[in-house]
Amino acid sequence: MTATKHFTHVDEAVAFVRERLGKHWITAAPLGLGKPNRMLNALYRAAKADPTVHMKLMTALSLARPNPAGDLEKRFLGPFAKRWWGDNYPDLEYLADLRANSVPANIEIREFYLQSGSMLGKPAAQRNYVSVNYTHVARDVAAAGVNLALQMVARRDTPDGPRYSLSCNTDTSMDLRDRLYAEGRHLTVIGVVHRDLPFVGNDAEVGPEFFDAIVDAPDENHRLFGLPRQPVEEAEYVLGLYASALVKDGGTLQIGIGALSDAVVYGLKLRTAHNADYRASLDPMLSPAERLLSQQIGGFEPLQAGLYGASEMVMDGFMELHQAGILKRRVYDHLPLQNLLNRRQIDTVLRADDIDMLVESGVYARPLTEDAVADLVQFGLLPEGSVMGDRDWLRLPDGTLVDALLPEGAARDAIARVIDGVSLRNGRYLHGAFYLGSHALYDWIRGLKGDDYEGFCMTRVSHINQLYGGQEALHLAQRNEARFFNTCMMQTLLGAAVSDGLDSGQVVSGIGGQFNFVAMAHEVPTGRSILMLRSTRESGGEVRSSIVFNYAYTSIPRHLRDIVVTEYGIADLRGRSDEECIKRMIGIADARFQDELAARARSAGKLDPAWVIPERYRRNTPEAISAALAPAKAKGLFPLFPFGADFDATEERIVKALRWLKANTARSGDRLRAILSALGATPGAAELPYLQRLRFDQPKTLHEKLYARMVTLALRKTA
Repeated sequence: MTATKHFTHVDEAVAFVRERLGKHWITAAPLGLGKPNRMLNALYRAAKADPTVHMKLMTALSLARPNPAGDLEKRFLGPFAKRWWGDNYPDLEYLADLRANSVPANIEIREFYLQSGSMLGKPAAQRNYVSVNYTHVARDVAAAGVNLALQMVARRDTPDGPRYSLSCNTDTSMDLRDRLYAEGRHLTVIGVVHRDLPFVGNDAEVGPEFFDAIVDAPDENHRLFGLPRQPVEEAEYVLGLYASALVKDGGTLQIGIGALSDAVVYGLKLRTAHNADYRASLDPMLSPAERLLSQQIGGFEPLQAGLYGASEMVMDGFMELHQAGILKRRVYDHLPLQNLLNRRQIDTVLRADDIDMLVESGVYARPLTEDAVADLVQFGLLPEGSVMGDRDWLRLPDGTLVDALLPEGAARDAIARVIDGVSLRNGRYLHGAFYLGSHALYDWIRGLKGDDYEGFCMTRVSHINQLYGGQEALHLAQRNEARFFNTCMMQTLLGAAVSDGLDSGQVVSGIGGQFNFVAMAHEVPTGRSILMLRSTRESGGEVRSSIVFNYAYTSIPRHLRDIVVTEYGIADLRGRSDEECIKRMIGIADARFQDELAARARSAGKLDPAWVIPERYRRNTPEAISAALAPAKAKGLFPLFPFGADFDATEERIVKALRWLKANTARSGDRLRAILSALGATPGAAELPYLQRLRFDQPKTLHEKLYARMVTLALRKTA
């Protein structure tokens, strides 16, 4: 194997690619944060400049800074974006060409997951979208003939030389490399060091030999792409409360990103830290059936045993849960040990009188072998320095000899003595395949130390998103009481979910790992899939139901239906008849659309004509949600930004005003009423700091004068 090349500039790496691969670059790059943007841009420019080069880029989730649509958005987002992403953030150049439909003929950009909604109506992106489960990405990229992989990596200098971390994207890199090597094919791997990328150990850590070339460039110092923390609305908070009651203490959590996921995390924190307020907010909203379901598969008590996270995406919510002492249940790659922990027959701190149970359950192999001793030392079940003296005896560090068959009596007493009061080691409280979130998340990962660092493990998506691979029994044991939370855009009355595309075939985002998790929930004996969505959405100023009778596109088929949660409650669809599903879905729909949904179901012969919508369903209104949360909000609970805002105080106040303005100008009639009201809203001293931030404090044009008054009106309405 040739020695790893080291470069200090991306152009040197491009020359290396030309020399090694000629003019045929079938390139893979990670999704999200792990893209080395400067390297990708240099390679893309080189291919654009040479039409004889054929470049195919296979990737996903190409991140882009927001592109404000109107003058008001530009005034607000411009200064924030400069502060948040910095002056030298390297935007991906191929994204601009994709949006303009101007990617050269010799270059192909294929993505299996798109930044949500970013490529609607963009022909080049829509035609080259690849629909694939996350767990099949490595397989399909390998089959496409990939010969080059680029990845941003972290570096740590040690006495034995530099070490590297795949950090934010362990998801497919190792699976892809292993697959190609097993087929006798070589993959050229180039790592691009970013000094601010957090160094993650465990499965993510590799040596320099993992790479064919490493670029360690002084100018690779741009700010990491951070996602600003988003506001959470009342309806989302209520949905999060319902969902949080479905989580079993001592269980497993998978969750995605966005306001609904943040609301679930907030609900779990409230349940644990302020249980009385949690129950007071949730109890009045629960129907008897919802309360019974929650008691059966979740609970209302504080999460004392804690949760284990197994999620393809690690986001801010996991940080919040760990800091709150909730994400703390650790799993171990040792099946007999994991089974004992699941049954709570032992704790993570060992006791001398655990020894018989540990031996008889198979935690200690009988007889002990060198490999078994190495594993036991790794997990803290034997002290460092324990070795097999010969095949019949174990030698402890103090020189004590122990019969390798571990019979009752002196042998077990010797082991009991050295494990008494010892904490188990190398347990993981979080397994993730990629991470993406705010700068606060990156700071947290960067600052992990000791047990917190040891328990954080970024690993392969094949480990996270499926049970296959020869360790199914272990993975099932680790995923005890798993709750797989995912969001969708629409849900049919029969239980099918629409999550990633439209009936026109246009792709909104991509299936990613959602199907993986829904299918896995049906395979884990104690697992449940929970799909979350707002019951309504706005389009062109019109409110529409997100629960529909049918839709001409499906992400999750109805035969995988399980639990659906909206802001109006919980629908348990698993094992139910079509009519039962319809009734339960109408029960969590907005009251304004229930009659229409019931009529559609009756006309299709799927609903008893004599069935009458229960009166309690008729109370599914936004006003009822506001009333339900009012007492808790008066106590300071359920703030607009549940985990703090990335905006400063002035900007946060403006955000509230702009949200009011957007909601009250969506329809023509509302817009006219708002304008007429704004004409009488003369700006005063109280509004001056906010108008200065938007550069409306000295309006000159009619446009600026009107907007100054519109913003003033919104500020006063949200005071």
